[in-house]
Amino acid sequence: MKIFGSSKSFFKGKAMEWETVDKGVKRKIMGYDDKIMLVRVLFDKEGVGTVHEHYHSQVTYIASGAFEITIDGVKQTLEEGDSFYVPPDTLHGAKCIEAGELIDVFSPIREDFME
Repeated sequence: MKIFGSSKSFFKGKAMEWETVDKGVKRKIMGYDDKIMLVRVLFDKEGVGTVHEHYHSQVTYIASGAFEITIDGVKQTLEEGDSFYVPPDTLHGAKCIEAGELIDVFSPIREDFME
């Protein structure tokens, strides 16, 4: 990940490249320290965030588009302006119904994203 200047305080989104996560899914890490991380995630229509779990707390804001979100076996359709919370160690995933963007916040940071 590129850090601009000598500080981790400022992240220039337009200057950062998207990282391909999976077919139809890409992300940019937009800010972090050892306790919290902000991530933009772009989905093409029908892009999938595979069902998974991790020990981090997660809050996600739907910035645009529409998504079928599954948390602990419960499905909801969420759209722009909605949000959801995923407790640690809980199975969850997303299927994009209408191309859009998610804003993820993790605590602590997703070290696996930094590799």
